Amino acid sequence: MTTNVDQIKQESHQALDEWIISCTRGGKVSRNTVSVGIVVLDHLYQNCPVSRDEVISPGGEVKGARSGLSNILERYGIPSRYLKEVTTRQGHQDGQRLFEAFDWGNKLVDLLLEDRNKLLLELIKKLSEVAAQWLKRQNLKLDIDRRQAPTAWVNLIVENAKQRSGGVVEQHLVGAKLERRYRGIDIPNHPAHAADRQTARSGDFTIARMVYHVTATPSRNVIQKCAENIRIGLHPILLIPSDQEYRATALAQDEGVDKELTIISIEAFVALNIIELATEENKDFFGVLQDIVQIYNRRLAEVETDLSLRIEVH
Repeated sequence: MTTNVDQIKQESHQALDEWIISCTRGGKVSRNTVSVGIVVLDHLYQNCPVSRDEVISPGGEVKGARSGLSNILERYGIPSRYLKEVTTRQGHQDGQRLFEAFDWGNKLVDLLLEDRNKLLLELIKKLSEVAAQWLKRQNLKLDIDRRQAPTAWVNLIVENAKQRSGGVVEQHLVGAKLERRYRGIDIPNHPAHAADRQTARSGDFTIARMVYHVTATPSRNVIQKCAENIRIGLHPILLIPSDQEYRATALAQDEGVDKELTIISIEAFVALNIIELATEENKDFFGVLQDIVQIYNRRLAEVETDLSLRIEVH
């Protein structure tokens, strides 16, 4: 019996390790995938084996990975701010594959309940440690050389956000800049991953007839959304990192809207306003940057869960 227990334990750890490797994309495993993995193992901890209908909704989602997620995460020592709900289709597909890797728990039925629970807690701990590493991430701490131009400062922020932000920093930086610039106008604040098409929004920010679209990686979809706005009489402004300007222009040309769409780098867009505001208010450039960063951090905390994306400038 001991040999069988050891074998099942070894195979289970191997199955989880292989699943983690298969879910590693761009050098990391997403919070959605880590969370859904914990939900899957929690299902098996509560009841083993399970049938597909018991744990997968008709829409293909892992049950408990949305409204009940925070309770499950907190059960294993992970604060609810780690993730409110699994929102990606890929995350739920990853969860189904993990169920399949354990044959919906049938690979664990030969274990005594005590041994099975101990094993599942070990596996959950492995995923909890991945979550803990994410929670320990440092804020974006940036040393600003005040001799440099504001464009260099904003470029430093954008460059440091790469591989971590997924567009979150870029959107909220633009939102903060707009709020600082237009103090009498309510600038909406939405989670960065609430897609325009899903929420029926014209873009990320709308002021009068102008619609701002912010993206770290311009795609044909966002250009087509800009084209839709042009057709209904709005003026879209596409804001992208400076190294994406050529790609954005090429896509706009392909869609035939390059003459009607304003494309501006985020660096130039924010930096120009720093210069203008400093001039109008007789302030130094760095003071205006600090104002924008303070607004950015507040807006981020209002709608996002990844607070490691807060910015500190020194």
